[in-house]
Amino acid sequence: MIRRRRRIKIIATLGPASADRSMVAALFEAGADVFRINMSHASHEAMRERVAAIRSLEEQFDRPIGVLVDLQGPKLRVGEFEAGAVVLRKGSAFTLDSDKALGDQTRVFLPHLEILDSLRKGDRVLIDDGKVQLRVAALAPGRAETIVEVAGPVSNKKGVNLPDTIIPTSAMTDKDRADLAAALDEDIDWIALSFVQRPEDVIEVKKIAGNRAMVMAKIEKPQAIARLDEILGVADAVMVARGDLGVEMPLEKVPGLQKTVTRLARRLGKPVVVATQMLESMITAPVPTRAEVSDVATAVFEGADAVMLSAESASGQYPREAVETMNRIAEAVESEGIYPAIIEAQRAAPEATGADAIAEATRDVAETLQSKVICAWTASGSTGLRIARERPRSSILALTPVVRTARRLALAWGVHADVTADARDERDMADRACRHAYIDGFVGVGDRVIVVAGVPFGTPGATNNLRIAKVGPDGGAV
Repeated sequence: MIRRRRRIKIIATLGPASADRSMVAALFEAGADVFRINMSHASHEAMRERVAAIRSLEEQFDRPIGVLVDLQGPKLRVGEFEAGAVVLRKGSAFTLDSDKALGDQTRVFLPHLEILDSLRKGDRVLIDDGKVQLRVAALAPGRAETIVEVAGPVSNKKGVNLPDTIIPTSAMTDKDRADLAAALDEDIDWIALSFVQRPEDVIEVKKIAGNRAMVMAKIEKPQAIARLDEILGVADAVMVARGDLGVEMPLEKVPGLQKTVTRLARRLGKPVVVATQMLESMITAPVPTRAEVSDVATAVFEGADAVMLSAESASGQYPREAVETMNRIAEAVESEGIYPAIIEAQRAAPEATGADAIAEATRDVAETLQSKVICAWTASGSTGLRIARERPRSSILALTPVVRTARRLALAWGVHADVTADARDERDMADRACRHAYIDGFVGVGDRVIVVAGVPFGTPGATNNLRIAKVGPDGGAV
């Protein structure tokens, strides 16, 4: 039985360096709770093989494991140049147009007519992760005339970012729709939506996914920051995707935005993931930099639900070491004496609902009695998420009859989920809560277990019952 000794979860991206089942198993044993499959690089066949490997590990380790499929989103790129590349000079004119002819020193094809239609005078156009910056000076049908503000080389099919421009298209491309359909057929748990600009982007995916998967909005554009409250209101979770966010916004603003998104998500009880370049140097080195260790520690102190590894585990030379390092950092931070006080200082007032009132009361009772564990019976996962929102000092054990719910909760802060038949009555609710907590090593004989559930049992979102149980000699309630 694998039980993590930390609250924050670890997401590991699978790729060429972690494609075989033995390495996936090694990453899970090292500390990965959720596995990410990036559809920017994975075919449908590769995605299916990786999901199958993860599901086989569930049987081997007798633990639910979350699967996150990350959609590529609309990747904007320039066309090709006759010479393969050009070097743009500061102050020179450069045109983006709809002419498919090979580019030169003065122009290049931009194969996105909707972008040319959406640009406005004064908008910035960033190329190659912002290494080259253009400013729109004039517009005509099918063309945008720009001035080079930051000079540099531009080669074939380099990426384009538009921090000032609202793109009037869906966050999903035809490829994303095909990838989403394929992923849903594999019974995955979370869908990450790239380049979200508006709440409607999230709603569109949620309508397609239905109850088959939860939807995570990736915050990586200024337009998403401007409508953050609305996006978080409809998303099931959120990711601070610092890569593109750091391209489209000033880098010095990213740490503050990370805290803003994390605090808001915690207030709303939505899982929040911090991602991108967390242990970047471990792609090629067996140990991280001191700055990277501090970066991971900051996310842990903020109370984020999860931290994510990208290339470190997908294509790096030390995938297992990267997960082990992140696990050690998280455990060390959470064992610091100041950690509980920092987490508690960031707590938000509960929403004015019975379920949130019960969740807050559960935390207070657990802390008053110094209970080692809170046991949440949950069919949909909402009770588990409400308890996690409170960031209690006690461990959180979620009991659910739905394996899909247990897998989804693998992303939630502090939640250890067991799959078991639903409680028959209140006596059974308390008795089996104690037994699971005892078997999983959360408590010993004589310890108190705080049990929270919704009655009648099996009613989603009806958290309304709190009990205090005591573990007997046989592990059951007395």
